[in-house]
Amino acid sequence: MKIVHGRCYARAGLVGNPSDGYNGRTVSVIIRNFHAEVTLTEHDLIELIPHIDDHIAYSSPYDLVREVNLHGYYGGLRLIKATIKRFAEYCMDQNIKLPERNFKATYESNVPRQVGLAGSTAIIVSTLRALMDFYDVRIPIEIQPSLALAVEEEELKITAGLQDRVVAVYEGCVYMDFARERSSTINGYRRGVYERLDPSLLPPLYLAYKTNISEPTEVFHNDIRSRYDRGETAVVNAMNRCAELAAQAREAIVTRNAGKLGELIDANFDQRRSIFKLAPAQVEMVDVARALGGTSHFAGSGGATIGTYRDEAMFAELQHALGAIGCVVIKPQII
Repeated sequence: MKIVHGRCYARAGLVGNPSDGYNGRTVSVIIRNFHAEVTLTEHDLIELIPHIDDHIAYSSPYDLVREVNLHGYYGGLRLIKATIKRFAEYCMDQNIKLPERNFKATYESNVPRQVGLAGSTAIIVSTLRALMDFYDVRIPIEIQPSLALAVEEEELKITAGLQDRVVAVYEGCVYMDFARERSSTINGYRRGVYERLDPSLLPPLYLAYKTNISEPTEVFHNDIRSRYDRGETAVVNAMNRCAELAAQAREAIVTRNAGKLGELIDANFDQRRSIFKLAPAQVEMVDVARALGGTSHFAGSGGATIGTYRDEAMFAELQHALGAIGCVVIKPQII
């Protein structure tokens, strides 16, 4: 009986986000503190087993309301189902005949939900990795991020960009350029220019998150997407500026210029604040860190922040001050 496991880690956008969905550039890091894992066990049928997060039973109507308000209507099963569909269609398009074997799929994830750490992407990429191992199919690494993106954008109609999927697939620290003129297409899947950066060149980073102010990623992105598509000057200019900051961040990392990188992280948040309607509780996370001398920017769609700190004394201060407003503060494991 064949059993395979696919694992993928959370990620944080360091500089450039959210320009990735708008032909921009980003630098992102993997967060090995958190992961999703999908297990496929040979079975007579294709069967998807619900996780505890795929709630189907509640203690009261108010319990259901609380759960939906905090996490939305979505669990991991739809992600797994859509990934299987897309994987099978890819194999058909490429004339890859799959072995005649089925599986039972289970999954688990400890990625904090709806705080912008790409928990959905982790489930999708975990599923894709498990499927490739289960059926002995090799999909080129440069195609995998676009295939994972198609699961959300085309199958589930979720607004998203390539950034999360690229760093999830490539891991470590990755600089990404999604400019149209530097992008290419392989087998119908778009890819940008991706460069792995040495994570050991990064200065000390902290990650802060709290799970009581979460918002589904698709809610976060929808308004800004329509404003960008209409050509709103402030939004277009801000996205272009975020892309420029990412290019500068790449240079700051490779030259070990920690001070410059910190300035760019702060500048990235200032650009985001100029065009987004941000939740005060999320902005407070940034302001508290900055008041202590740290730098801070949203790690994704909101609910988690990432930044630099000077020394262990400052890290302890960040833990105390951010903890006082309900945050968990950790050192992200990237390598």
